[in-house]
Amino acid sequence: FGSRLKNICRHISQVSLSAHPIDSFSTMAPASLIWECVKGHTSFIRKSVNCKVMSAEPGNLCGLHSYKFSGLTGKVLNVSGSRKGTKESIVMTTAHKQASRDARPGSRLLQTGLKKSSKKGQAQLTKALEGGFYRQDLAAMAAAKYIKVKTSFKKKKLSFKSRRASK
Repeated sequence: FGSRLKNICRHISQVSLSAHPIDSFSTMAPASLIWECVKGHTSFIRKSVNCKVMSAEPGNLCGLHSYKFSGLTGKVLNVSGSRKGTKESIVMTTAHKQASRDARPGSRLLQTGLKKSSKKGQAQLTKALEGGFYRQDLAAMAAAKYIKVKTSFKKKKLSFKSRRASK
């Protein structure tokens, strides 16, 4: 593990920083280096038999433990449902735009409420993702997850059978 990390650090030092877009973690360390340090040793990993390695990170879109969906490195994006008492709402989690917030874990993530109306909620989601320059594949997955969260809020209608039904 140590030699692998040294090779990554050597590679990162040789790469010009001007050739890559600046991430929110660029002041601390590159996202790839953070992932290499964290991928095997994080408290968010959830392992079980005959199943993929899952993650309980707050900004993980799919819940899978991978660099692509990680909420610890790079851009954070998640759509989830939240419940306070009887009120249910759909929440979009993103990273703060100010780079100085990365050093403060408590204020790094922003939670924005999304509308439950399909048309308005989808428009709100796409506007936030296109304005924040998120990857298009994650934007499509976030839209699909929005629909799944919205349908999960639907309640089953109880059907009562009459005792006096015709026999």
